[in-house]
Amino acid sequence: MKITINGETQEFQDSLSIKDLLTTLEVDSAKVAIECNLEIIPKGHYSDIIVQDGDKIEIVHFIGGGMDTNFSKSDADSWNLAGKIYDSRLIVGTGKYKDFEETAEAISASGAEIVTVAVRRVNITDPNAPMLVDYIDPKFYTFLPNTAFCYTAEEAVRTLRLAREAGGWTLVKLEILGDEKTLYPNMPETLIAAELLIKEGFNVMVYCSDDPIMAKRLEDMGCVAIMPLAAPIGSGLGIQNPVTIRIIVEQSNIPVLVDAGVGTASDASQAMELGCEGVLMNTAIAHAKNPVAMASAMRHAIIAGRIAYLAGRMPKKLYADPSSPLAGLI
Repeated sequence: MKITINGETQEFQDSLSIKDLLTTLEVDSAKVAIECNLEIIPKGHYSDIIVQDGDKIEIVHFIGGGMDTNFSKSDADSWNLAGKIYDSRLIVGTGKYKDFEETAEAISASGAEIVTVAVRRVNITDPNAPMLVDYIDPKFYTFLPNTAFCYTAEEAVRTLRLAREAGGWTLVKLEILGDEKTLYPNMPETLIAAELLIKEGFNVMVYCSDDPIMAKRLEDMGCVAIMPLAAPIGSGLGIQNPVTIRIIVEQSNIPVLVDAGVGTASDASQAMELGCEGVLMNTAIAHAKNPVAMASAMRHAIIAGRIAYLAGRMPKKLYADPSSPLAGLI
């Protein structure tokens, strides 16, 4: 019997269940999701489904795409995302680090409680290869599956359905790209996917353009968070359109988080000073010369920016205004 697993054709004996197949491949069923001929197989049915000759099977898991024990809840006020309370307003990605050890150390330093993860094929040639969940405990952190490198609504919905089967998560980040050069969001496809996912019970956080009209439409549709880009993904250019970001914040009744383009701590602080509920970043930390130190800097920048926003900045003036009182001068 010949079946295709993760794009490669292999031969197996007849009468092989999905469970038997995973055992043969030495893959831990608790850490993966299975799709057979484009249909997701519930974990409870692995023993019941018999693999047939010619079947096409995908075996996927989460890869890099917590809260530091020293992080004090008094450092920042809490916020609500899809009915759950979080203390850290920094969401970090798990990709681009040199190894899983550095990933785990940087996430701890960031104080983040939510981490984004990508869905990718399991390396069936080396079933004992380390997985992200071996270093980042999903019981300790909220995993946020995303649709990185999806270019159509169909691809994104399929990916997130697999993510839900793999880990049971319904809080997801929808990200549909328009082209490989700019990685700008494809908003028509994003709208289609968001509508489908919301109908299926997903809590959708959505990567989008910094367009207030589009942001409002996504909110009215039922998304749980709006995530306008600051600048192109991985560019490190910082917030290019603070005016539109501020408009989106002021008109929204759900969390607004800057997503993509942050380069350094001052960018993160600026996003918070604009009134955003939080910031999502990956490259700014992972590609820093010292990712762990930068993660710590970002953590403190988020806190400082949030407190500055709550404090209310002084008004800008065209001319000087002396700090010392004029009365009583000698």
